[in-house]
Amino acid sequence: MDASIPLTVSEFLDVTNRTLAGTFPRIIIEGEVISFKINQGKWVFFDLKDELSSVNCFMPLWDLHIPLEDGMKVILEAEPKITKWGKFSLTVKKIQPRGQGNIKKAFDLLKEKLEKEGLFDPAKKRPIPTPLTTIGVISSTDAAGYADFIKIINARWGGLKIKVYHTQVQGLDAPAQIIQALDYFNQHSNVDIIAIMRGGGSADDLSAFNDEALARKISASRIPIITGIGHEVDTSLADLSADIRASTPSNVAELLTPDRQARIRDIDNLTDDTYREIITKIDDRNRQVDHQRHLLEMLDPDKVLKRGYAIIAGQIAVGNVVKITTHTKNIKAEIKEIKEIKNA
Repeated sequence: MDASIPLTVSEFLDVTNRTLAGTFPRIIIEGEVISFKINQGKWVFFDLKDELSSVNCFMPLWDLHIPLEDGMKVILEAEPKITKWGKFSLTVKKIQPRGQGNIKKAFDLLKEKLEKEGLFDPAKKRPIPTPLTTIGVISSTDAAGYADFIKIINARWGGLKIKVYHTQVQGLDAPAQIIQALDYFNQHSNVDIIAIMRGGGSADDLSAFNDEALARKISASRIPIITGIGHEVDTSLADLSADIRASTPSNVAELLTPDRQARIRDIDNLTDDTYREIITKIDDRNRQVDHQRHLLEMLDPDKVLKRGYAIIAGQIAVGNVVKITTHTKNIKAEIKEIKEIKNA
């Protein structure tokens, strides 16, 4: 460019912005929010400052997925630009709170908002589908939490199909990547349940899971979702929006699968109980048969005769001849007299 040729103001701004874009295509800055305001219900303006300096920031309201207040510390990704009025500004693309206190404040504000909308309604929660054959996993495949999940699920049960969508699980890019993974599983993949996981970390590490757009996407999923984020004490908006919350990635594996060894023990115990029940029933039946055999033996005519009784065969009437059988004799006798026994 010939420095002797004057530029128009517009040309100068255009050259400057192209230079900025070439030098800083993606700039990440931390600072404290001041002078926060929303203009016309569409545009967000605030300044980002540290102890010595401040810079003007701008973003569309629909790109703001966390509540902002003056005094909050944030990290953001932005494009530097000089406006047509000659004012330097950062066009913010992504933003997250920084520091436990600020993350807690943003979490509480957004939780209250989404709670009022019914996003966390227990009546909307769905159980783990049965039978479970295919699990969609959203996680960083490089993370220890993912490794723990795979190890435990393989040790507990076999035959399950795992489809994995690798994403970042912390940082400014994580929410958008997880949302993209959710869209993929809901639109293009036949899975029974989606598991969103990451292991433990600091409040800053886990803040990606407090993104409003991500919480809404989880709540709207047509496929049931289980989360295992951080440790048991950690709760995110993603957890509250999901159908099932597990305490850790390992706990996700435990909730989704039966324990093979425990199931074998249960079958062994059931087999033992069934065997004992069958033996008991056989013993009871044998006792019943012995008792019935004893009764039949007592009614055996031969044994009755041995006890001194006799059998009379024939028509019982005076003058008739009847046959009398004892244990050792057959007798024929004529009936001379018949008397009725009173009270018989």
